[in-house]
Amino acid sequence: MKYSFYFLIVTLSCSLCSQELNDHKVFIDKIYNEALSNGQSYELLDYLSNEIGGRLSGSINYDRSVKWGKDELNLIGIDSVWLQPVMIPKWVRGAPEYAHIESSPGNTISVPIAALGGSISTPSIGISANVIEVKSFDELNNIGKDSINGKIIFFNRKMDPTLINTFESYSGSVNQRTQGAAKAAKLGAIGVIVRSMTTTLDDYPHTGSMYYDGLALNERIPAAAISTNGAELLSSMLSLNPNIKFFFRQNSKNFPDVLSYNVIGQIDGSERSDEIIVVGGHLDSWDLGDGSHDDGAGIVQSMEVLRILKSLDYKPKRTIRVVLYANEENGLRGGNKYAELAKKNNESHFFALESDAGGFTPRGFSFDTSESEFNSLKEFKDLFKEYGADNFIVGGSGADIGPLKDDKIILAGLRPDPQRYFDYHHAASDTFDKINKRELELGAAAMTALVYLLDNYKLQ
Repeated sequence: MKYSFYFLIVTLSCSLCSQELNDHKVFIDKIYNEALSNGQSYELLDYLSNEIGGRLSGSINYDRSVKWGKDELNLIGIDSVWLQPVMIPKWVRGAPEYAHIESSPGNTISVPIAALGGSISTPSIGISANVIEVKSFDELNNIGKDSINGKIIFFNRKMDPTLINTFESYSGSVNQRTQGAAKAAKLGAIGVIVRSMTTTLDDYPHTGSMYYDGLALNERIPAAAISTNGAELLSSMLSLNPNIKFFFRQNSKNFPDVLSYNVIGQIDGSERSDEIIVVGGHLDSWDLGDGSHDDGAGIVQSMEVLRILKSLDYKPKRTIRVVLYANEENGLRGGNKYAELAKKNNESHFFALESDAGGFTPRGFSFDTSESEFNSLKEFKDLFKEYGADNFIVGGSGADIGPLKDDKIILAGLRPDPQRYFDYHHAASDTFDKINKRELELGAAAMTALVYLLDNYKLQ
């Protein structure tokens, strides 16, 4: 009899669990229907990309995007919208860069370059010197200071094309961009050229942040990205003639920090308003393109989460907040400031979700949480299966929400298909015409569905 009773309890419990999942399925269908029938993410991104454009930290365009974000969030009709002050760096590219390879006196071939974010300028007349090609820091160190002194270092480590997850490939190569100039300067180099971080061969230099690792101003050297086609050409020519010279000129400049803002909006929770769910992306972008994939897509998808829930008359249990972060690209000041003030104000964050991997077809989510928590969250996988977004993995979440990490919060990142992202990443080709409306809307729907599920998670 005891065992029969136990079986009955288990059966009822499972039935209740099944019914709860069915109820969630019904509402998630409504979310997807709203996103695909009445979605506004594509139109929002059209304006952000084409009317405002590239939004480098400290620029006029970034200031315009702050006003735009605040105005658009107010139009949704959510409970509150505000600006959170943060000091951010200001770096200006200046006049267009120029570079050429000189095979012999008077014989030159132009190649596309772009100054790396944070780099100093060259002298006004440019820099011309012999080139040393390396593929690793170990190789650089083995060459030694005597051979490097007065030369331009050419970092030519490719992103590994065999890795299916292109973000893994990026992680394996990007340190030459971020640290290369500092390491080369300490060995006497006068300039650095870095192969663009992309798996494709094209004529677009892909910019990105670099750091001088505490070098004094007079010890810093200029650094630029060279397109992959340019890198292939330079490498080939060096193999035929190690004595060729490289010339480049750039006009970039660093200025003192300026005041700017994170843009924040929220719907108040009805039962546990002190528990906060955050969804967001970074509002800034590089200046070469209009930042549609990086991270305009994540911005409008995050805003769409609140709009969809509001349009479905959903009353969240927990407070749901959207944050449009400042200065992710060259400082992470916005994410750090948000986390700093959250801690100072004793805010309790239950879940944070970031979209910063492009507006491509969503495949699932990565979670940064405990093993036991992840195993519980995997129960939601089947609810995303028919939408093709059921790849739940353990992994990183996002740079802007990372500073919130502690042993209480669940962090997650939207994971779109990664194959095309680095075709456009940090390049002039990252433009609105590369956005597919339906893919963008599917990403917004997937994010909204996960936020909804986490709002209803662990309420007992």
